Amino acid sequence: MTRSEEQRRVVIVGAGHGGANAAALLRQSGYDGQVVLIGDEPELPYDRPPLSKDYLIGKVERDEISLFPEDFYQEQGVTIRTAERVVAVDPAAGCVVLDPGETIYYDQLILATGAAARTLPVPGNDLTGIHTLRTAADARAVRSIMRPGVRIAIVGGGYIGLEVAASAALRGAQATVLERESRILARVASPTLSEFLTRHHSAQGVSVRHSVHIAAFEGDAAGRVVVVRLSDGEAIPCDAVLVGVGAVPRDELAVAAGLRCDNGVLVDPNARTSVPSIYAIGDVTRRPLHYRDGSFRLESIPSALEQARRAVAAILGAPEPRPEIPWFWSDQFDLKLQIAGLLDDAERTVVRGDPSAPKFAVFHLKGARIRAVEAVNSPGEFMMGRRLMERAIDIDPGRLADESVPLRQLVARTPTVP
Repeated sequence: MTRSEEQRRVVIVGAGHGGANAAALLRQSGYDGQVVLIGDEPELPYDRPPLSKDYLIGKVERDEISLFPEDFYQEQGVTIRTAERVVAVDPAAGCVVLDPGETIYYDQLILATGAAARTLPVPGNDLTGIHTLRTAADARAVRSIMRPGVRIAIVGGGYIGLEVAASAALRGAQATVLERESRILARVASPTLSEFLTRHHSAQGVSVRHSVHIAAFEGDAAGRVVVVRLSDGEAIPCDAVLVGVGAVPRDELAVAAGLRCDNGVLVDPNARTSVPSIYAIGDVTRRPLHYRDGSFRLESIPSALEQARRAVAAILGAPEPRPEIPWFWSDQFDLKLQIAGLLDDAERTVVRGDPSAPKFAVFHLKGARIRAVEAVNSPGEFMMGRRLMERAIDIDPGRLADESVPLRQLVARTPTVP
């Protein structure tokens, strides 16, 4: 596409939640220029969370998780190009280059390239039967192996690993979670939540192993993985492996284009990069938070959607959207986990409810203010925790722990702190 002097153009690279919603928001907000959405997958944008949950257990099919109907893009005047790969960004010329060489000019560019599954650099990591889970194609491959009696070794006790373990158990497979830290979710959850989830998974037939290190994957004569070898020599027999050891930002285009990057594309509060005409949103970014110092990589859909709203507002010169408290969720068996805020700068925890039952919340405080909340089947505590954080008020930890005190009274009776 050539540069037009008569009509503006926003190009969006990446057709996940952030990119697709940015395109929709541009139209909903009255943008009348061209909108070009480019994705490297051969399918229309889809909802990713079900890939490790409802899709794996057969509760939904691929055509049921599309973000928008197929005719949405034509009706909204969005040019969507699937199975297309952008190979370069030229900020000086204001264009992106596609493989095999087509040039598309832009007035504003939004990078929404997401993240890629981290690989495990051990011998045998290229054997057949070793999977990661980031895309619909990945999910189809993992779903095809989930049958009763199949032994699945899951390397990594993070949220993706635990969701896949739960899905495998629900399909009758034998799941073994292998976690190198002393507990699952060690970097992102409290010990209280980690211990509860370990008990719950174990009760559903999932084997959870802590403090184990993977030395190698071993295969049979056909090149298919059959053993996970631990560093102490123990062999874990398996029919398949799911590697869930985190993700790395797909910031190669940004790095090559000279944008400021540091384990992700660095952006300001409105998702603008170091080049004013280029924005970045979603898992590829490191972003500031209004209530914290520093920058953070937040791999979550709510964060990507907030950044999409902020980028669109900036492009249109509209008022900045209200900043949000970051939040996340996970579904495992009959559990709905909801987390708001970040745990890393809290000083103490307050548990509300009984952690031995599948309904409780863990509040993380710094001084008298809540910095994060982890809720298990407790949507009320989650929502009120977010509200308390948004209002940045002091609370009484004793009243917070007392289930006889309605949470709404903590808000009503506590004055806002300037």
